[in-house]
Amino acid sequence: MSSHFSDRIAEAVKKKSTPLIVGLDPVYSRLPQTLRDGRGDGETDLAAAIDSIFEFCTRTLKIVAPIVGAVKINIAYFEKYLWEGLEVYHSLLSEAEALGIEVIGDVKRGDIGHTADCYADAHLVNPEFEGMDSVIAPDAITVNGFAGADGILPFADKALENGKGIFVWVRASNPSAGVIQDFADASGVKMYEKLAEVVGQIANQPDRIGKFGYSNVGMVIGGTSPQETESLRKKYPKCWILVPGYGSQGATAADCLRFRNPNGLGALINASRSIIYAYENPQYAQQFGDNWEKCIEQATIDAKIELSKAM
Repeated sequence: MSSHFSDRIAEAVKKKSTPLIVGLDPVYSRLPQTLRDGRGDGETDLAAAIDSIFEFCTRTLKIVAPIVGAVKINIAYFEKYLWEGLEVYHSLLSEAEALGIEVIGDVKRGDIGHTADCYADAHLVNPEFEGMDSVIAPDAITVNGFAGADGILPFADKALENGKGIFVWVRASNPSAGVIQDFADASGVKMYEKLAEVVGQIANQPDRIGKFGYSNVGMVIGGTSPQETESLRKKYPKCWILVPGYGSQGATAADCLRFRNPNGLGALINASRSIIYAYENPQYAQQFGDNWEKCIEQATIDAKIELSKAM
């Protein structure tokens, strides 16, 4: 296995023949009823919620691992359960590693100086404390680049040292993002374009580039972002672009695939709710009934096929 994150991602995309990745955003109230029954009220009972979420996520990982090359785990859905939730988060990192898939920790950390170093150590370095040999960090994380290069380099450097990667949040997928991120200076350069320029300068440093020609520093650009953001693909060909918004947020396959390079690599298309809650979709519920695992599996396969056709 390659020691360079960008190479591992490229190999994973090629092996699974898809840029699709699956996001884990577990909400207790939306879990299958069979996982909530008999465990107490997960809205007030911490142990009940933790047990249900852990089982749901581990079983989901086993379903999607043969189909996609990576998953994105959003730490916010675990942090709300405090230290027990973080224990589940780290357990899922180990589960994913055992299944042979890459993990992007969606943590969106950002700061400068020693604080950034501490965040980077917490989320990109496997701990060396006694008795924690089984605890690992994700293969990559998302980073908030609001502080500029001073807030990106500590994460980028720590990632490179440890064979990991980062994705800097450049253009969000939510409707109101444009109010700030599309704001232009006197010369017409938009905020997200300037941030992409800073990220690109760091990403293009020669020691960050793997054998497939990609950097360990990538960008997050929403699939529902304006069509003008497509120009970032050509400007920064060495960056992997993590593309949220496919599925439940309304982005189509074509919206997301515009961030691929001509060789078919360079974009990771994330689908979260449209896959992990597929059993809520009448299309799958009618086909598989209460078999929520089959619903998730089929939704993952269908998303993979849809992206393949669009390519």
